[in-house]
Amino acid sequence: MPQHVQGVIAPGRNEPVRGETIVIPDPGPGEAVVKIQACGVCHTDLHYKQGGINDEFPFLLGHEAAGIVESVGEGVTDVAPGDFVILNWRAVCGTCRACLRGRPWYCFDTHNAKQRMTLLDGTELSPALGIGAFAEKTLVASGQCTKVDPAVAPEVAGLLGCGVMAGIGAALNTGNVGRGDTVAVIGCGGVGDAAVVGSRLAGASKIIAVDIDDRKLETAKAMGATHTVNSRSADPVEAIRELTGGFGADVVIEAVGRPETYEQAFYARDLAGTVVLVGVPTPEMKLELPLLDVFGRGGALKSSWYGDCLPSRDFPMLVDLHQQGRIDLAAFVTETIGLGEVEKAFARMHEGDVLRSVVVL
Repeated sequence: MPQHVQGVIAPGRNEPVRGETIVIPDPGPGEAVVKIQACGVCHTDLHYKQGGINDEFPFLLGHEAAGIVESVGEGVTDVAPGDFVILNWRAVCGTCRACLRGRPWYCFDTHNAKQRMTLLDGTELSPALGIGAFAEKTLVASGQCTKVDPAVAPEVAGLLGCGVMAGIGAALNTGNVGRGDTVAVIGCGGVGDAAVVGSRLAGASKIIAVDIDDRKLETAKAMGATHTVNSRSADPVEAIRELTGGFGADVVIEAVGRPETYEQAFYARDLAGTVVLVGVPTPEMKLELPLLDVFGRGGALKSSWYGDCLPSRDFPMLVDLHQQGRIDLAAFVTETIGLGEVEKAFARMHEGDVLRSVVVL
């Protein structure tokens, strides 16, 4: 029988979010209903609110979440009611050409729940990244549920569902940071700081954090950066080269998603070095680089979707590392809030002192 729960929607482009009653259908084949315990307020949710993703309003916001599986539909065997799970937005299919080649983190046919959640009047909702977790419960594909140790706090575990995984994965999976490598991270919000954490975990010898905000640079240093550069007052390319013997970094992770910072990343890497774009650009942005420089500098220019993660492999591993004290996921939680405070959390994003506001239900 369908359930009525409270959730937060974005009704239209740049309109304030508001609470609504959400109708959650019973799970169909391959689906699960999850009772949400915590959900981070991610910048991607703000993109949805602003119409930067698409115009399929109204959106049921929230996607960086953890909770308890309440019920499952026909054919679901990977999770069961009572399991503590982190939600992910790239449930792999197992049958596409990437999956069949043994590269499921590149899956070309990821999927979501087939049924739609609605408002009381029947208006269909578009769940953010196929999740919609600013709600007491949500409906997802069972493959979007990754079972982890229930001993970890939900407000910490949920962060692996998007931003923290994106940053750590950009370093470990996409950038292949290795022991002794030099790394520069441009943009020190939540994703950039997670890239710092991932680089430290990989054994990087030098981790250079770059931002225009000294408060963010101090946070990056607390996360493991060995050096900081304020790019308002210093040329980041020259500063990174100076800190790396004049050569540039082995891996430069661009966590802003703008042409000018990508160009900085391109020229701040060593010859045969790697640039990883994990910051999300907007559709109208263009990049122009001399093709001879692209050829002559060699190396690799990569983009990192979701940190090239495989949730079934990476989420439990990172939870274990957190519980061992080897990474401090709790450091990313700046504040916990209620469902009614999401709009205020969006405003705080622009103040520069928040890594993550987390809705706790």
